Amino acid sequence: MNAPDHRPHLSLAARDPSQRVEAIDDRRLAADLDAEGWACLEGLLAPAECRDLAALYARDETVFRSRVVMARHGYGRGEYKYFAYPLPGLIATLRAALYAKLVPIANRWHAAMGMAVRFPDRHAEFIERCHGAGQRRPTPLLLRYGEGDYNCLHQDLYGEEVFPLQVVMLLSDPGRDFEGGEIVMTEQRPRMQSRPMVLPLRQGDAAVIAVSHRPVQGTRGTYRVNLRHGVSRVRAGHRHTAGIIFHDAS
Repeated sequence: MNAPDHRPHLSLAARDPSQRVEAIDDRRLAADLDAEGWACLEGLLAPAECRDLAALYARDETVFRSRVVMARHGYGRGEYKYFAYPLPGLIATLRAALYAKLVPIANRWHAAMGMAVRFPDRHAEFIERCHGAGQRRPTPLLLRYGEGDYNCLHQDLYGEEVFPLQVVMLLSDPGRDFEGGEIVMTEQRPRMQSRPMVLPLRQGDAAVIAVSHRPVQGTRGTYRVNLRHGVSRVRAGHRHTAGIIFHDAS
């Protein structure tokens, strides 16, 4: 008998990307993020969209601003490329639509953690703020892993302006395209050992995750916990993911 699937998830209708984002249940999304520090957006991308995005990695250098080989920097094994502006249409649409869906949660989290920064309703306004702080380089990216590759635990912080949530989209099909390569997170609470989490995504699913901190309600009030994320070793095949980070880099 298969074990029950307890992961937080949101089933999205197969419409265009902005409509899929609009269809997300706000209460369920907020509840999952508050409870676990992540939420699954099930079926955010159609299979053809996954294939088209993954194919950009090898086919079209003009859409990227830089390439990073992880082993050269001690980040793990594998590589990734940052998109250049203007972003591909699908990535640009999702970045703006997902930001609008997540900004109420981001502002509530900051208030709960006693952080003064608040975020504007529109992503374009937040990007203007990033650029005013010297953060002008786009951060959405494509990642490629082969057999034996992995990504060390990390936080995607690129300057003083930081949006506290980001999105990871699995473009490859687990069990067919690759084995292993699970997205993992750790959460460090004060005076407690780290809590590990494995995010069981399927092709086309997206994980909304905390970038670095989130609020947790304790017996003596709300406190701040620290999170990191990474990717376990790919045992076979090739794995592609796309990441949407809402703040730009300095």
